[in-house]
Order: sequence, then structure tokens, then C-alpha cells
Amino acid sequence: MTTRDATEVFSEWALRNRDEGMESGHANSVNEMLNIAIPMLATPFSAIDVGCGNGWVCRKLQSNKNCSKAVGIDGSIEMITKAKQKSTGEFHLAKLPGWNPSQKFDLIHSMEFLYYLQDPLDMLKIFFNEWLDDQGVLIAGVDHYLENTASHDWPESLNVHMTTLSEEQWRQGMIDAGFTDVETRRVGLKSGFVGTLAIFGRKS
Repeated sequence: MTTRDATEVFSEWALRNRDEGMESGHANSVNEMLNIAIPMLATPFSAIDVGCGNGWVCRKLQSNKNCSKAVGIDGSIEMITKAKQKSTGEFHLAKLPGWNPSQKFDLIHSMEFLYYLQDPLDMLKIFFNEWLDDQGVLIAGVDHYLENTASHDWPESLNVHMTTLSEEQWRQGMIDAGFTDVETRRVGLKSGFVGTLAIFGRKS
């Protein structure tokens, strides 16, 4: 069976309003991630949410008085359509890699995006070199990783490509990309869930 494009799956989910479940399901992890990243930033700060879905993280960022601009990007046309319906913010329909923003940002946030790429560690280098401003911060959350054994059957059950990396491989990938102050942390912990793996670092 041919592997499906993850953006096609997410467009189907958006049409069935499953994006709302993704929003509520990821909210605790994202709140913790933003609470880690935002204090690391000078103010005011600009931000981009990669794999923004229906734009809910962008709306959260827009409500922060220190956020001067929040941009979203997603490869799913139905998700971007929803994002534009729910907000007046700036949203881009594009698949990565292969698209770069017109400006650099102080904060790159991503939740449940990177492992859908064939080479997510190369994307970290692109973020570092082409997307992130000096002293900027990248924070990314992934639920599919080696230590989360409950996620290992997701590629087969969804019939989409997922790159399975360990916590240490993600950490080293950040260092290899050029980031400093690199840390990994488990966030969104709850019964029966080992936590979202949050990976973050700074462009010094």
C-alpha cells in the first residue's frame, strides 16, 4: 500500500472537525512549551508556528501582549482554510522543506510536525540558518519518539511516514544544527502517557 501524505490525512481530519480534538489534546503540552520558551525571549518577540493546524497556537500567541507578530504555516489546505476563518492572522499553505518565510523570527514553535519529514534533523538546520533570528529560540514537541513505545504503531495505523528518533538523537540533532543551551524535557505528563518530548535551544 502506498504511504499517504500526512497533509492529506490532516485535511480529512479538519473536514471532520478532528482538529478541535487535536487542539484540546495538545493544549497542556503546548502551554508548558510556551511557558519554557517565552521567558527565554527578549520583548517584543515575533513567532511562527510550524504545522499550525487550525491556527490555535497562533491565536494563543497573539493574545500575549509581548508578541508583536504570530505567523502560521501548514501543508494541509483544509487546516489553513480553518485557520483563516478563525483568525485575521497571517497563514501560509506550504509543504516543508522548500518554503522559507520572508523574515526571520524570535520564536519558532512546532507541535507534532517534525517527525513527518523524511529528514527532520536537516529541517532543524534550515530553521537555524534561515528562519531564526539571532538570540531566537526553537521549541518543538513530538509525541512519536523511540521512548514512547505506544506511538510505534502510528505510522502503520495511519499509513503515513514517520521518522522515529530517540530523545538523544533529537538532542544531538539540535546541537549539530548549531543550537546552544539545548535541552529536552517531557511535558504534558498524564496517566498512561510518557509525555510529549519537548526539544528546545537558542541561536546564540
